[in-house]
Amino acid sequence: MVEIFNFDEIIDRKKTNSFKWDFLKNIYGTDDLIPMWVADMDFKSPPQVIEALKKRAEHGVFGYTFRPESYYKAMINWIKEKYDWEIKENWISFTPGVVSGLKIAVHSFTKPGDNILIQTPVYHPFFDVIKNNGRNIAKNSLIHNSDNTYSIDYEDLEKKISDKNTKMFILCSPHNPIGKVWAMEDLIKMANLCKKYNVIIISDEIHSDLVYKKNTHFPLASISDEIADITVTFYAPSKTFNIAGLETANAVISNKYLRNEFNNTIERYGTHMSNIFGIEALMNSYKYGNEWLEELLIYLESNIDYVISFFSEKLPEVKIPKPDSTYLLWLDFRRFGDENKLQKIFIEKAKVGLEKGSVFGTEGLGFFRMNVGCPKAILEKACNNIYEAFKNYGGEEA
Repeated sequence: MVEIFNFDEIIDRKKTNSFKWDFLKNIYGTDDLIPMWVADMDFKSPPQVIEALKKRAEHGVFGYTFRPESYYKAMINWIKEKYDWEIKENWISFTPGVVSGLKIAVHSFTKPGDNILIQTPVYHPFFDVIKNNGRNIAKNSLIHNSDNTYSIDYEDLEKKISDKNTKMFILCSPHNPIGKVWAMEDLIKMANLCKKYNVIIISDEIHSDLVYKKNTHFPLASISDEIADITVTFYAPSKTFNIAGLETANAVISNKYLRNEFNNTIERYGTHMSNIFGIEALMNSYKYGNEWLEELLIYLESNIDYVISFFSEKLPEVKIPKPDSTYLLWLDFRRFGDENKLQKIFIEKAKVGLEKGSVFGTEGLGFFRMNVGCPKAILEKACNNIYEAFKNYGGEEA
C-alpha cells in the first residue's frame, strides 16, 4: 500500500486546551513531559473529516440540530462491513460519550446498593461510574499468566455473577489497558453466565476498530439474539479517528424494553442533543475513513513493535506483551520496585508522563500504560529517555 497519510508529522498541540498536553501540570506537577497517558492520538483525523468540518463551519450558523438518517446509515453500514452485524436504526441511541453512556446505563438498569461486575485491571472510569452513583463494585480479577497473557477466572466470575445483588456486568471488549481481543468462546461463556443469572451486559466496544492483523473482534450482541437481548453495546468513532473532543457516541440496544429504559433516562437528564460537528465527523469518518484507518493500523503496529523490541534489547527487565488491539501498551515494571518511586523517575528523570497501573485496579500495581499513538520520532525520544533514566536503576531503593 502506498502511504498517502503523514503520520510522522509532528503537530504542536500545546496551547490548544489539549487535555493530554496542556493539563499535564495538574496531573504530574510539571508540563515539561512527553505525554503518553490519556488515550487520544497526536495525528490529524482523516482529511475528509477535516474538510467536512471546515465546510460546516463556513456555513456560519450553528443552531440546534438533529441527527439525519445519513448519520444512522453511516454507522449501520460501518458495523455491517466491519463486523458482519446488521443493526437497525431504531436500535441506536445517542450519548455524548461512552462514559456518559455507562452512567446512563447504570441509572437505567440498576439501583443504589446493587453490585456491578467489572474485570480488573480495567479502564478506570468503570470504577467511577459505579462508585459515584451509589452502586457497589464487584471485581473479577483477570488471571495474569506466566507468559504475560491474561485469561478469565471463570470460577470467580460465576461466583460474582450469581450473587443475587449483581445486576450488571460491564465488559471491556477489546480490553483496556491490556489490549486483549476476547475470543468467541470467552464471549459466549461470559454471556451464558449472565443469561443464567439474569444479569444485564454493558459491552464497551470503543476500541473495536483498532484491532491488529490475526485478531478478530466479535461484537458480543452479534453472537445470538438471546445474547443481544441482554446486551447494551457502546460504539464511538472517537478513538478510531481521533475525534474524542467532538463528544459523539452511540448505544446499540435491540431489546425494546432496555432501549426504552435507556432512552427515558436520556430524556430525564437532557443528554439527547448532538454536537453539530460531531454529527459531521461521525458520518464522514464512517463513510470515508477506512483507507486512513488501514494505514493508521500499520503505523500503530510498527510503533508497538518498536517499543517491544527497544525494551527487549535495552531494558529486558520490563516485560511488554504485544496487544491484540488499541494503541496502548501495558508495561510491567514490577521488577524495578515501588510504583510511586518509579513514577517519580518517569517524571523527574525520563520526562515522560505515563499512566500508573494502579489506577486500573490493584492488579495493575507496578505496571504503566503507554500511549503509542504519536509520531515515531516522539516515541523514540520517550523510549530513549526512559532507558537513560532506568539503565543504572536496579530497583534496590524500592
